[in-house]
Amino acid sequence: MMKNVLLFVHQDEGQEARLQAALDATRALKGHLTCIDVTPITVVAGDDGGQAQALLLVEEHKLETANRVALTARLTQEGLPWDWIESTGDVASCVLDAAGLADLIVINCKRDTFMQIEPRAIASSTVMGARCPVLAVPDAARGFDAGGHAVVAWDGSASAMGALRAATPLLRLAGSVTIFNADDGGKGAPEEAAAAYLSRHGVHASIERTSAHGQRADAAILKACADQHASYCVMGAYGQGRLREDLFGGVTRGMLSAARLPLVLGR
Repeated sequence: MMKNVLLFVHQDEGQEARLQAALDATRALKGHLTCIDVTPITVVAGDDGGQAQALLLVEEHKLETANRVALTARLTQEGLPWDWIESTGDVASCVLDAAGLADLIVINCKRDTFMQIEPRAIASSTVMGARCPVLAVPDAARGFDAGGHAVVAWDGSASAMGALRAATPLLRLAGSVTIFNADDGGKGAPEEAAAAYLSRHGVHASIERTSAHGQRADAAILKACADQHASYCVMGAYGQGRLREDLFGGVTRGMLSAARLPLVLGR
């Protein structure tokens, strides 16, 4: 079961997307929302005495205080249980420190603003360090439809299996589920095994398999999601190498960059 939803809070262009998705997910799961409000520490080049950094931190705290006042007023009207944690430091580290008992973490996929927090780095660090799935939301998204159609991106890998297991409580709420494999010749557990696993949890998924034909897997997955009018996509955070930069340099990075729907990431 999923009950504890952790939301990364920070005044940026992606906050509304995160907030609405977290509220919808918390309601669907009949759970509890915890907001982790992070004031990031900005490193200023050439600031030997740290004075510029200190001034920036003061300004950031002022902005986050105003943001907290606005959001807490809004949350009191939402009719669901919630609490608030404040933290200062590296965003991903602060989120992970607060995520020990979380069942789902809500962050952003990407942002197109310059000189802002890089959300793909936050996403990669969070997914690799968390013990629960991560709901990564595009900035333009408004809400999370847990009862809609879900696509499970499948390649039979350990990370795909881990993501499937972790996301099963969400998939049980979905109106329909498709297990999609953009077959690139790799070997792993077949889609039928994934479907059988879900069926034992009361989720009856269809299977779709297509040949990649030289197309990148992330492009094939996103096309399938668009063609099927999916509400969200479940996928493993996987890649070719052992380093995080390699793990997030391929399919996962492509999904985070181009997705127009929420992604539920696991490993």
